[in-house]
Amino acid sequence: MFDSPVIPMTVFFLSVAAIFILRGPFGKALADRWIRRAPEEPDVHDLRADVEELRQQLTEMQERLDFAERLVARQQGPALPRSGV
Repeated sequence: MFDSPVIPMTVFFLSVAAIFILRGPFGKALADRWIRRAPEEPDVHDLRADVEELRQQLTEMQERLDFAERLVARQQGPALPRSGV
């Protein structure tokens, strides 16, 4: 039936790839859409914890940025040259 072993091997590898893809999050979303289920709503407490963590990270990043700006400003010296007038 098949003169070349390329076709059965291609079908095999495509089937394995499809199985791996459909078992992941993409497959779950596709199944939810077919069944017409609403996606799972995240817990409010989890969302608040995530927001609090992001706020903490933002505060730390702002402190680091301020520190880096002070270092750069100290190395560069005054921003404007002083005039003798």
